[in-house]
Amino acid sequence: MLKHRGFPGRLPGTDFQFVIRRPNPKGVTPLIKRERYRDRKSVDRKADAVFMAALWAHFGNEPFERGNLDAGRLSWLFGREVLPYDDPFDPVSYELQLIINEPVARVSFPEAFEDGEWA
Repeated sequence: MLKHRGFPGRLPGTDFQFVIRRPNPKGVTPLIKRERYRDRKSVDRKADAVFMAALWAHFGNEPFERGNLDAGRLSWLFGREVLPYDDPFDPVSYELQLIINEPVARVSFPEAFEDGEWA
C-alpha cells in the first residue's frame, strides 16, 4: 500500500480522517458511490471540501494511486468528483488508479481550487 507522504491526515479539530495508517487485515475496504444529501451537517460538507482541496493540491489533474487514502472519505466523492482511471475497475485494490474529474469538482467545490487556506 502506497503511503502518500505530505497528505493531511485528517480535518483539523475533528475525527474525519483522510488517510489510514496500515492496510486493513480483514481486507481492503471497497470504494462505493455514497449519496450526499442536502441535510448533511456543515462539518461533513467542510470535510469533503478540504479533502478535495488536498487531493487537488497533492495530485492536480494527474492520475493517482488510491494507496492509504481513506475509503470512507473517498466514497463521498467517488463517481462524481473522483473517477476510476483503471479499466477494469477494481474497488478493493490499494493500487487502483483514480483521477479527479476537474469540471465536476470545480462546480461542486469551487473553494477547493482557490489559493489560500484550502490548498
